[in-house]
Amino acid sequence: MGIYLSTPKTDKFSEDGENHRLRFGLSSMQGWRATMEDAHAALPDLDDCTSFFGVYDGHGGKVVAKFCAKFLHTQVLKNEAYSSGDISTSVQKAFLRMDGMMQGQRGWRELAVLGDKINKFTGMIEGFIWSPRGSDSNNNTDDWAAEEGPHADFSGPTSGCTACVAIVRYNQLVVANAGDSRCVISRKGQAYNLSRDHKPELEVERERILRAGGFIHGGRINGSLNLARAIGDMEFKQNKFLPAEKQIVTANPDVNIVELCDDDDFIVVACDGIWDCMSSQQLVDFVHEHINKETSLSVVCEKVLDRCLAPTTLGEGCDNMTMILVQFKKPISSKALVVDRSTDNVPESETQSAG
Repeated sequence: MGIYLSTPKTDKFSEDGENHRLRFGLSSMQGWRATMEDAHAALPDLDDCTSFFGVYDGHGGKVVAKFCAKFLHTQVLKNEAYSSGDISTSVQKAFLRMDGMMQGQRGWRELAVLGDKINKFTGMIEGFIWSPRGSDSNNNTDDWAAEEGPHADFSGPTSGCTACVAIVRYNQLVVANAGDSRCVISRKGQAYNLSRDHKPELEVERERILRAGGFIHGGRINGSLNLARAIGDMEFKQNKFLPAEKQIVTANPDVNIVELCDDDDFIVVACDGIWDCMSSQQLVDFVHEHINKETSLSVVCEKVLDRCLAPTTLGEGCDNMTMILVQFKKPISSKALVVDRSTDNVPESETQSAG
């Protein structure tokens, strides 16, 4: 059946956790797809005052998503801007750093470690789903030194992934996104998108693609990729005269900063396998309907996945699915926010948009 299985794989990886600020649940499912290409990171205690949640939706393979799930949050911590409290800059730099880290002998070796087979034609390595737990996430002091070897000229993977990350520090929420995974907040039961889906037909994306020498055909960049921003996909990032943020495809994220208040119920970070089946408001309504009935937040996520799974391989609901649900513990001390409906219905105190 091509890229689809004859029957869906409905086994789920689910997890719950909490600290004094929040509690979370997550679930992921392969579904009808022949392989599972999603990965995620859920770290309620990135440090003493910060929580990190990320969803990475792979395409053309799994290893870039797995690489990001393992390393992106560590790069947020290591960036000098993080120590000064500038999470926005540190997460933006971490997104862009992923592409550089996957190049050369060291990048090739790390991708090989995460995979279990190598494609002899592309040099890409594939493997099983992987997600970090708090115990093995924050003790990486490696400076990512260059290595000599037969793959020293490796230009990076031709596969890629989306990345949608939500970072909570005290009463501040920082959302960074590249691709079409999405973060949504429920405020008094109303859904607000905290990220924008980066599709090639968006004007700002289209302009960058064309200026960098690419084209759009059938809604796909160069007739191939249906995303305008992603980590990996190095074949679209080969213009040596342009910086990373101006390549045909860029890993440069939009960053949105929100001051949380007691009106905020929860956030959802999920891949497009969910959003293709439910609107932001539909999902928020569904969570509100079930969040107080179920024994854990992961069970709520599992119900969403089952709700979205298609009965056949016709139509939506056939993709891999990953969802993280983060519920805030009250009270949240915060100043009131101005809601700016001009940016995809996003409540914001500051939005940084990568051009």
